Amino acid sequence: MVAKKPRIVIIGAGMAGLTAANKLYTSSSSNDMFELCVVEGGPRIGGRINTSEFGGDRIEMGATWIHGIGGSPVHKIAQEIHSLESEQPWECMDGFLDEPKTVAEGGFELSPSLVESISTLFKNLMDYVQGKLIEREESSEEVNFCKLADKICPSNGGGPGKLSVGSFLRKALNVYWDSVKEQEQIEGCGNWSRKLIEEAIFAMHENIQRTYTSAGDLLTLDFAAESEYRMFPGEEITIAKGYLSVIESLASVLPHGLIQLGRKVARIEWQPEAHQSSEHGCAGRPVKIHFCDGSIMSADHVIVTVSLGVLKAGIGPDSGMFKPPLPTFKTEAISRLGFGVVNKLFLQLSSRHDGRDGDYSKFPFLQMAFHRPDSEWRHKKIPWWMRRTASLSPIYKNSGVLLSWFAGKEALELETLSDEEIIEGVSTTLSSFLSQPHKQLNSNSHGVCNGKEKSVDGNRVRFAKVLKSKWGNDPLFLGSYSYVAVGSSGDDLDTLAEPLPNSDTLGSAPLQILFAGEATHRTHYSTTHGAYFSGLREASRLLQHYHCVGV
Repeated sequence: MVAKKPRIVIIGAGMAGLTAANKLYTSSSSNDMFELCVVEGGPRIGGRINTSEFGGDRIEMGATWIHGIGGSPVHKIAQEIHSLESEQPWECMDGFLDEPKTVAEGGFELSPSLVESISTLFKNLMDYVQGKLIEREESSEEVNFCKLADKICPSNGGGPGKLSVGSFLRKALNVYWDSVKEQEQIEGCGNWSRKLIEEAIFAMHENIQRTYTSAGDLLTLDFAAESEYRMFPGEEITIAKGYLSVIESLASVLPHGLIQLGRKVARIEWQPEAHQSSEHGCAGRPVKIHFCDGSIMSADHVIVTVSLGVLKAGIGPDSGMFKPPLPTFKTEAISRLGFGVVNKLFLQLSSRHDGRDGDYSKFPFLQMAFHRPDSEWRHKKIPWWMRRTASLSPIYKNSGVLLSWFAGKEALELETLSDEEIIEGVSTTLSSFLSQPHKQLNSNSHGVCNGKEKSVDGNRVRFAKVLKSKWGNDPLFLGSYSYVAVGSSGDDLDTLAEPLPNSDTLGSAPLQILFAGEATHRTHYSTTHGAYFSGLREASRLLQHYHCVGV
């Protein structure tokens, strides 16, 4: 009697799932050892990678950046498949390589020197939080800055849950203000004082950080864990032929039919106390996957690559995603970790928005410094969901497609709005920031306001259509990416990565449920390369279990 091949089912056809499938299928040592299947609940592969088109340009609805090209496996694949160059225009964001235009609410363009001083302060603070500044300390100025930061956080966070990134940043800003003489009201800048402008610029960078981390509120982002996060060296770039080209490359080696689309999982039934009946297999296969259409698939091993958002929903009292429920150590880690929502909003400019057919060259790479939400000077008609977005910019120089990023409750609100409501809200915001093209702002001794003429009249900007992502309410994702929340730690990321049953469960069939995905990588969570590494890790775990060599 011929022994059954071990059946491995991978749930999710995103970066982690397809990397694992690619590794298991192409491993020269596996010798057609496994029966392999990838099941995907949606109608497409890619998961949180979703390349699309808008206004004739290639755009990313999900994952966008290669975070550092030095050593990135994603960059290596993109290079090998020639995806870094394209004749079709794409979302390359090259305008930010130049100096963006920073404007304060009311239409006051800010001088680059002031913006740079606060931007440098914020960057140094984040470098300190992430341990980069402590590693460098190349100048006496950096050494002094570290000593100043140490006073705010003498115990370097004091362990999980003791300090948030948000509270550290605000404490540091107050220390900075204490060290400089407060400026008076500045002539020519309306109701903006220097301190208010500095705070608005600082808040602008906080909002950028919210989209980087997916933490809707930086007060929920753990301070101590940030120093464990790692980025690759080198520039951050987008992929000219689209992020999906990397996914398609990984999937291209898999035979037709191995990936099954539209197979949404309802429940994973496993046997923590199942007994092995052979050297590598288990009688009747220990895991049963129940699908929403009522069908059932059995497996020896299941690699779960669903998002942390889906796992959070799956451990809820009314879910029953796992039967029996996951052990407490696993569910507690899932509960403690953070998983946020980040959405992108694309707007196509009408061809005659500035009076010249098809000329988009005057729309700036705009950074927006808003009044505080409780300020009496704020523009009352600017909607609350616009007030925590940091920028609105062409996706490349002279593009007619603009992009803005949203995080947290603002990102969720965006998902509920009609196109008309979005256009009205963005237009109202632009009327406050770019509505005075002939107003000259005299430079002053403090160098706060720039006297340049505005590049485009916000009142005349018109939009033809909009496109937005909706990651928060998509049942297959329920959010965007993970972060280490206050009260959690990197240990929880490691715990999430542990397979089940664990090694303490004697007599049970091993490695029934394995976990992969960006939220299972301690130092590269929230990234596509973190997902890639996790897929390799779990594939290698199974190859090693079956004594495959050279994995």
